[in-house]
Amino acid sequence: MNKAALYLFVFFLASCTTEKKKSPTVYFAGEIVNPTSDFVVLHKDDVVIDSAKLDENNRFSFSLESIEEGLYHYDHAPEMQYLFLQHGDSLLVRLNTIDFDESLVFSGTGAELNNFLVEVFLANEEEEQLINTYYKLDPISFASKIDSLRNTKLNILKDLKSEVALTEKAYEMALASINYTNFSYKEKYPFYHKKRTGEKTVNDHDLHDNFYSYRNQLSFDNKNLTYFRPYYNFMKIHFGNLSYMSCSAACGVHKHTIKNPLHFNRHTLKLIDSIVMEKDLKDNLFRNVAMDYLLKAKDNEENHKIFIDEFLELSGNNKHINEIKDLYQGIKNVQPNQKVPKVEVYGLNETLTDLQTISTENKNVVFYFWSGTQKRHFEDTIRRVETLSAKHPEYTFVGINYSTEALRWRSMLESKKLDQTIQFRSNNTEELVRSLILDYPNKSIITKDGRIVNAFANIYDSF
Repeated sequence: MNKAALYLFVFFLASCTTEKKKSPTVYFAGEIVNPTSDFVVLHKDDVVIDSAKLDENNRFSFSLESIEEGLYHYDHAPEMQYLFLQHGDSLLVRLNTIDFDESLVFSGTGAELNNFLVEVFLANEEEEQLINTYYKLDPISFASKIDSLRNTKLNILKDLKSEVALTEKAYEMALASINYTNFSYKEKYPFYHKKRTGEKTVNDHDLHDNFYSYRNQLSFDNKNLTYFRPYYNFMKIHFGNLSYMSCSAACGVHKHTIKNPLHFNRHTLKLIDSIVMEKDLKDNLFRNVAMDYLLKAKDNEENHKIFIDEFLELSGNNKHINEIKDLYQGIKNVQPNQKVPKVEVYGLNETLTDLQTISTENKNVVFYFWSGTQKRHFEDTIRRVETLSAKHPEYTFVGINYSTEALRWRSMLESKKLDQTIQFRSNNTEELVRSLILDYPNKSIITKDGRIVNAFANIYDSF
């Protein structure tokens, strides 16, 4: 990271006002250059607090009464960034969506911590490529390298704290932004080291006694950090590491691959249940395990049922329970030989039809999916489909567009001279995603005579 720039930033901010915060009102406003949406939306955890529409000068403002001190985040679709708010803050932000995070600068009361969080976020991003080169090192050398990077940031935070009055919560957030990214690197190390060096197992190197010493200071019930990405990402990696290391034999790990995903993921659920106290964190981690297992493991229906029963037994009041149940049911509905779901779509001249009818009428169909907001993906997908159509004339490749307005959709079809009789669009993205389990961009669905052949195909890997 650019130490000189960060030190300069700390001492510049220290010269700004640090008057005592007394008013319960919080003011947050700003200007967005090259806006990509009409709104800025403010969230506390996963709850929308307020939204503000951009005016004719692309400016917005929030005036918030008696809010809780702590971590918030604001969205300007499709971007998101964190914000720490406390009573008396009067924050201004200016950003350019072309370089969203890099251009972000706060001023006003409360700016010191928020600029620090942005700078640490950017420094962590910049260091990723460098740290990827460290994974091939032995454990002592690796730990020394990343601890040095961490200490640089801790020293800057120490200087900031000596110059600016930070509340306990504010300091905790600044410290967490440094620590949990560093801790994540150490959790990843055994697996990435094996990959970089070609060693046979993740245990080819004995980790010295202090390698995981930070685990003694971990908090699993810190509500202030539950929705902070570095903290949550660490928790996901940490429990994956614990499960792998403690479950290698029973889970049937072979050549770094889990051979018994049901056992492994049930084991992970039980670990989380036994260690995590904070409900939202536990709910979110349970959801992550369920999503990973149901979408990626490609296990059979009987094992899915066993997993869901275990999930409900351990976390029946999970805040994400309906989402998990819908996913489970959706996966059941797209198993081989099931009828293609009757999801409605619009065709040429806004004629309404459904995927089951399209599949039945065209015999062998491959559905593929694209969006008008992802131009590069659209162009790559069309090129790939042209290649596949030539190689596999036995299939009809049918494009399904989601989240694109009708006129723009037709314009994009015409620009690429696509056959509009086999192009359709959905007016209900949520239903399309839920019913067809659209969990990755290059997904395709292979059908025959109106029935599923493979609902988890990939236009690059399955042909």
